[in-house]
Amino acid sequence: MKKDKTLLIKNGIVVTLGDDNQVLYNHAVLCEGRHIRKIAPRKTFRGKYDKVIDATGQVVLPGFINAHMHFYSTMVRGLGKAAPSANFQEVLENLWWRLDKKLTLDDCYYSALLPLIDAVKHGTTTLIDHHASPLAVTGSLDVIAKAVKQSGLRASLCYELSDRDGEQIAREGIDENTAFIKRCQREDDDQLRALFGLHASFTISDRTLERAADAGRSLGAGFHVHTAEAQSDQDYNVEHFRMRVVERFHRFGILGTKTIAAHCVHVDEREMELLAETGTAVAHNPQSNMNNAVGVADIIRMANKGVLVGLGTDAMTVDMLEELRVALWAQHLLHSNPSCGFMEALSMLAFNNARIANHYWDGKLGALKEGAFADIVLIDYHPPTPFDAGTFLGHLCFGISQSSVDTTIASGKVLMERKKLKLGIDEAEVGARSLELAKKLWARF
Repeated sequence: MKKDKTLLIKNGIVVTLGDDNQVLYNHAVLCEGRHIRKIAPRKTFRGKYDKVIDATGQVVLPGFINAHMHFYSTMVRGLGKAAPSANFQEVLENLWWRLDKKLTLDDCYYSALLPLIDAVKHGTTTLIDHHASPLAVTGSLDVIAKAVKQSGLRASLCYELSDRDGEQIAREGIDENTAFIKRCQREDDDQLRALFGLHASFTISDRTLERAADAGRSLGAGFHVHTAEAQSDQDYNVEHFRMRVVERFHRFGILGTKTIAAHCVHVDEREMELLAETGTAVAHNPQSNMNNAVGVADIIRMANKGVLVGLGTDAMTVDMLEELRVALWAQHLLHSNPSCGFMEALSMLAFNNARIANHYWDGKLGALKEGAFADIVLIDYHPPTPFDAGTFLGHLCFGISQSSVDTTIASGKVLMERKKLKLGIDEAEVGARSLELAKKLWARF
């Protein structure tokens, strides 16, 4: 049997995170194959290893996790052809629903590969994506999965089911979700997981929602759905279904511990209680919500209700530390209180995203511990003030977030070292091909 390669990371400040976060000095991390084998005082390790990384002047952290992403939006960067939009519905109609209908499978592949490369540069090793390409549904998740495999990162994928493009495309959406979920269950590939994707309550009929719920539950899958992102979603549901968004999902059995409700900007007390009672996770996306002028989700109230709230970027960035800081400032503004929300905002990235992702990856993400996946990031940082478990979150927000990612490792594989990519991918070539495709896409827009 071929022996797994070993990787030793030494001389850094090890921050374990997880349920018992520790800040360890004079310790080293030994990786063997895809997993962390041992974390112990540096002097413990005297053997020979296949690779040794000197992390002097760096903090050693678990790789970051993004709880809500849209790879497919990559090629909209710089596009000025969409009409100005006065509200969120017009943003969807003038930009996103025009764009997604123009995507080809090649577009889907390169739209994923580029942000995945960028994620490596920013220490993000796991992404939970939500995809839409209504005229290129079948096989779209497989081409995105190909990009994920090439990047060396891990991702949970789903297809955005909706009735907005007609019954045939809705059926294809159900079939695409079903096929990819079955693929992931069959292959049991550590890099890939699947959820059953839904767009939003206001674009899904009762008939389609029931079919999707039956299909997802029969496969033991959770769901990934936009939830009360704008007030218009609630207004539509009350008018057409005589219930609020979360209540409708609860009625159809969509909620649960494997389900992610993205946004939840406009949920009331009872909806928060339903999310908490069912163990449904929320993915908060503050930059996107403010960019679309839909509001700021009250993550403090949700946390007080017992809702598990994680942090996504909704494709605004793959830099989780950038999103983290915005999340905190947004809570200060929402509550007109510069002293509120620190633990709620920082915990989303530091702890809660791992709790969400571990519903799919069996407890092996988001903490440096023996047996966990060796998803590790090294960030340049010399603490200028006391640095321990009690002060770590302050350093994360106000210091580490302003520092550079030096090395990114996923499943024990070094994807970037000393700020140089090790992916075996020609980044310039990928960018050039994307440019060619984007010009054609924009011409079709």
